[in-house]
Amino acid sequence: MTARPVTARPATARPATTRPARPAVDPELAALLDGMPDLPALSAESLLLIRPYAVGRPATVLAGRAVRRRETEVAAADGTSLPLTVRSPAEQDATQDAAPSGPGAPAVLWLHGGGMVMGDRFSQLDIPLEWLDALGSVVVTVDYRLAPEVTGTTIVEDGYRALVWLADHAAELGVDPDRVVVAGTSAGGGLAAGVVLLARDRGGPAVAAQVLVCPMLDHRSATTSARQFTGPGVWSLESNRFAWSAVLGAQPADVPASVSPSVAADLAGLPAAYLDAGSAEVFRDEVVDYASRIWAAGGQAELHVWAGGFHGFDALFPDAAVSRAARASRLGWLRRVLREG
Repeated sequence: MTARPVTARPATARPATTRPARPAVDPELAALLDGMPDLPALSAESLLLIRPYAVGRPATVLAGRAVRRRETEVAAADGTSLPLTVRSPAEQDATQDAAPSGPGAPAVLWLHGGGMVMGDRFSQLDIPLEWLDALGSVVVTVDYRLAPEVTGTTIVEDGYRALVWLADHAAELGVDPDRVVVAGTSAGGGLAAGVVLLARDRGGPAVAAQVLVCPMLDHRSATTSARQFTGPGVWSLESNRFAWSAVLGAQPADVPASVSPSVAADLAGLPAAYLDAGSAEVFRDEVVDYASRIWAAGGQAELHVWAGGFHGFDALFPDAAVSRAARASRLGWLRRVLREG
């Protein structure tokens, strides 16, 4: 019997639609993801279905914490009232790492994720509450308005108004105005970067540090990592393009740096930055580029790319080993920066 020869398919015969090779997801995270249904790409229709499930659950993250809570409002630039929540330690423990070296406690303005199209001021709240527990920080969160109901610079301007409110009320909140951190995850990380750019360009309020967790920084979605992560997933290229089109329109032109920080021509004069991302996510390359450009401008940035991390891995599965490492790294950096500030 004669074996039939096998002819290898030439590389040029690969279909043009083949997805590029991409880094694998961490095995522990992959096993956890297997228990979840695939998330559809965002669209006008799916957004309406997903929004009710994308809100935070404050009762869950506050359980067992001795936290004071204050509800108030801040006026947006156009006069719209934006709900704002302040959380602070119920009592200051003298053993806390943040035992004040100055006139008050550190403060964090936390901007939530959700692609600028969903979520609320309680989303991903467990991340900054860990800093409240460990550092005695006051945490301020705001319901910035969402696209497509608002567009353009409105969303980042809402975040900036919350920073102004925090600075104006620092004394009554017991906050050290020289130790204010602007932080966020995903869309909130991009908004945090934009708020910090506005604060620099407008001469204040003062910001001591920025923490950009897997931030959404670039409306162009043109990096290698963006092209790698198409199809079903926690956050795909398709969802990213939909979210940016909701904010900017289908064919954006002259996008301000405060909205899409990656287009900023100048990253000099920014406060110390902590940036992280997973190796297996859409935003990986824009995050690496943003940190590199801060260094090129003479600034201070710490960058972590977590091997096998998908977008938002530590928010979704905080107890996974790589998630615990990511959270511990951010906390350690904040501890150093706030004590040195």
